[in-house]
Amino acid sequence: MPKELERDLGLFAVVAISIGAMVGSGIFILPGLALKTAGPAVILAYLLAGVLVLPAALSKAEMATAMPEAGGTYIYIERGMGPLLGTIAGVGTWFSLSFKGALALVGGVPYVLYLFDLPVKPVALALAVVLVLVNLVGAKQTGRLQVAIVAVMLAAMVWFVVGGLPSTDSTYYDGFFDEGSGGLLAATGLVFVSYAGVTKIASVAEEVENPDRNIPLGILGSLCFTTLLYVLIVVVMVGVTPPDLLSDSAVPMIHAAEATLGRLGVIAVIIAAVLALISTANAGILSSSRYPFAMARDKLAPPSLTEIHDEWGTPVRAITLTGTVMLVLIAFVPILQIAKLASAFQIIVFALVNGAVIAFREGDVGEYDPSFESPLYPWTQLVGIAGGFLLIGYMGTIPLIGAVVITAASVLWYVYYARDRVQREGAATDVVRRSVGRKAVAQTKATVETLDGYEVLVAITEKTSEQRERTLVRIAADIARENDGSVTVVQFDEVADQVPLQQASETQSPADVEFEERTEPLTEAFDVPVTYGEIVSHDTKRAIANFAAHEDADFLLLERSDDPLYAPIFGTTVEWITRKAPCDVLLVEERDLDRIDSVTVITDRGPFDPQKITVANALATEAGGSITLLYPLDDAATETQRETIDEYLAELESLCSVPVNRSIVETEDPERDFVSATNAGDILVIGTDGGRIRGSLFGRPADRIIDSVDCTAVQVKSKQGKSGPIRRFVERLVF
Repeated sequence: MPKELERDLGLFAVVAISIGAMVGSGIFILPGLALKTAGPAVILAYLLAGVLVLPAALSKAEMATAMPEAGGTYIYIERGMGPLLGTIAGVGTWFSLSFKGALALVGGVPYVLYLFDLPVKPVALALAVVLVLVNLVGAKQTGRLQVAIVAVMLAAMVWFVVGGLPSTDSTYYDGFFDEGSGGLLAATGLVFVSYAGVTKIASVAEEVENPDRNIPLGILGSLCFTTLLYVLIVVVMVGVTPPDLLSDSAVPMIHAAEATLGRLGVIAVIIAAVLALISTANAGILSSSRYPFAMARDKLAPPSLTEIHDEWGTPVRAITLTGTVMLVLIAFVPILQIAKLASAFQIIVFALVNGAVIAFREGDVGEYDPSFESPLYPWTQLVGIAGGFLLIGYMGTIPLIGAVVITAASVLWYVYYARDRVQREGAATDVVRRSVGRKAVAQTKATVETLDGYEVLVAITEKTSEQRERTLVRIAADIARENDGSVTVVQFDEVADQVPLQQASETQSPADVEFEERTEPLTEAFDVPVTYGEIVSHDTKRAIANFAAHEDADFLLLERSDDPLYAPIFGTTVEWITRKAPCDVLLVEERDLDRIDSVTVITDRGPFDPQKITVANALATEAGGSITLLYPLDDAATETQRETIDEYLAELESLCSVPVNRSIVETEDPERDFVSATNAGDILVIGTDGGRIRGSLFGRPADRIIDSVDCTAVQVKSKQGKSGPIRRFVERLVF
């Protein structure tokens, strides 16, 4: 039986771990740097940062009560936004916590050096090794150690605030907003990482007693307390210390203590600073080591990271890996720059956390049942997302570049290691899929239920055979009749540029006579108004497009033809017409169409084009046949995806006036399986795909399918509601 983590962290330990994870480098190192950016408004920057963290704290508290599992941020984003974004969040947050832990240790050393002459990096490395060993012993001992550290640390900080407030000088607050809103927002972004620890307790949620109560109270209580404490400490630091001294010091809090509390106060601040920074690093190891542990359980990381030590009951390899990364950062990386990068990425992760709540609530996730719900949903989450990205805009390019690098590395890891190992998707994907499906159904309904008569133009040439013309007119008549429309059949004759059009139009060839004789009876044969005529031009393709525009046609029917060898360079006549025509174009590949019993409609991993459904419904209705909707689905598709696609197809079925067979084809080769599934149909309705070069050099999938099937095929090139490339990408991605 596999080992599990024991639930032995109570509310006091939860608050202690959360406060200990926050109170550290953010208050002992960053105020001086932030003062350079915002001036005395650094006080407001700490308050604003706490407010902007609140939405993510509420979101995490909600999700933690629904999913009290190790992994925290990673779990919520992975379940809500999918394994790709979960990988980005897991890897990024793991690194950012390691960065912050390393920063905390290196930042604490100057406070130690204030009394002792010791080298910075060796001391930081030694402290890191000790904390890694402590975490290896077990979560219970870590929680108790955290309580003791936080108790001593907070006592010293409260003394600093109480003793320092009476000594503040109002002149130090002059020019509060001299740096403007830009400086305030830049400083807010810089100190944002100071609050990152508020939600870290969610990463050890599996070890929390009574998580429904203790997690929300612990997260919100520690955030409110820490925000107030930060603001009061910075008020004292700014109010008792000359700004030049404060902004240029590596130990700004010591200078404030010297001005208000004397020698004893300095010693107390040093002790508090060392304990706070050690607790930040300790909480960082405790929580960040859970990310590779949780990712390994979900097959996004090597399974060895899930191994629990028989005696200590801790994920030894995950903790060791985290400690190793922290040691490397301390030894080789400029930590202050990394802190800025970690802050920027933390903002992005918190934005994803807020998005995950929206995904869970809007998605069809039956097992999502939180005992605590974030208030003012979804405005709380939207404000958190917008506020976070506003801050990033003021943080400069280096933090953004670092976040991009971490994101790209996470994506590569997912693509090359994890993608083939997981078969699940996030709630957000299903939310988007259902939204796209609803919109597609609404568009299809509006198209199918159009009451205006369809005007259908059939364009032929002298080379069109009688059989092909009859097939074209039959299809056009079915479409027009179903919608109380009419059919216009035009034979387009092309003459050389040297021949005057007037003379050519007055000359009637035997082919012209034959066209009139065979077209005239079609009105009675198909029980729909049919008009016919001939147009002579020097350029047939332009004449067809212009006449379609002049007649305000809804559909243009053309014979489908094979692409000539010069198509990759010069294109084809039919391709030009489909681009320039002002209406939907149907390209018909006629293969001895006798009667219509069934109409098969296929799509290319996306919603069905409304005009495909309209054409298929008209043809099947007039012939008294049925429709088969073929939808390709990858073998690795999730059960949620299958259910959503089936519901979408059922909605389409309800819009049709004939029997509909819904067929989800599970395949790795849609072209092959579509050909097999459509050979029995009388008519295949398919779209057009591929550009000129891609289609002609490499072959369009639609063309290859049409060339392989035995039945008559109708390619639909829709002009109505044409999707842009981004929308088409999203449709293919989620469907």
